[in-house]
Amino acid sequence: MIALLLRDLTLATRAGGGFGLGLAFFLILCTLVPFGIGPQGATLALIAPGILWVGALLACLLSLDRIFALDLEDGSLDLLATAPIPLEGVVAIKALAHWITTGLPLVVAAPLFGLLLNLPPATMPWLVVSLLVGTPALSMLGAFGAAITVGLRRGGLLLSLLVLPLYIPTLIFGAEVIRRGAEGASMATPLAFLAGITAATLALIPFAAAAALRVNLR
Repeated sequence: MIALLLRDLTLATRAGGGFGLGLAFFLILCTLVPFGIGPQGATLALIAPGILWVGALLACLLSLDRIFALDLEDGSLDLLATAPIPLEGVVAIKALAHWITTGLPLVVAAPLFGLLLNLPPATMPWLVVSLLVGTPALSMLGAFGAAITVGLRRGGLLLSLLVLPLYIPTLIFGAEVIRRGAEGASMATPLAFLAGITAATLALIPFAAAAALRVNLR
C-alpha cells in the first residue's frame, strides 16, 4: 500500500503529472476575481468564503481523470484488481495521493489567497480548518467519479457532471464555516456537518468506487 502511494505521488510530481495544476488554477481565480468585482474591500470580504471554496472545488476537478486513467492505459489497473490488495484499499490510496498533491497544497496556500480576497486575518484559521476537514471528501468523491468513467473516451466532462452535484453539501458547509468565522458566530454546527460528510465519504465511497471499477474491468 505504501509502495502504491509513493508510486502515485512520484507520477503526480513528474512533468505533466498534474501536480501544482490545481494550485495554479486557484491562484489565477483568486487573482482575477478582484479585477472583475472591483477594489471594494467589503464586497470582496463578503464573497470570499464562497469564492475560496468554489476555487478549491474546481481545482480538485482538474486532475480527477488522472486517478485511474493512466493505470488503465498501461495495464496497471488490471494488475491491481487481481492483486492481494483489496480494491477498496487501492481506491483509498489513490484518493489519498490525489489529496496530498492537490488538496493539501490548497490548504497550505489558502491564507495567501484569502488575503487576495480581503478575508479578515482572524478568519484565516477557520479557512484552513474548513479546507483541511472538507477537501478529503472532494478527493474521495472524485475517485468515485473517476472509477465510474474510467475507460470512457473524453470522459472528463461526464466526470465533472457526475461529481459536481456530490460536491454541493461540502461546498455549502465549508463556506458556512468561513462565513461564520468572519462574523464571529458559532461554527460548531457547520463544522460538525462538514466533518460528518467527510467521515461518511471516507467510510462508504471506497466500496462504491471499487464496485464501479470491477464492473468496468469485466
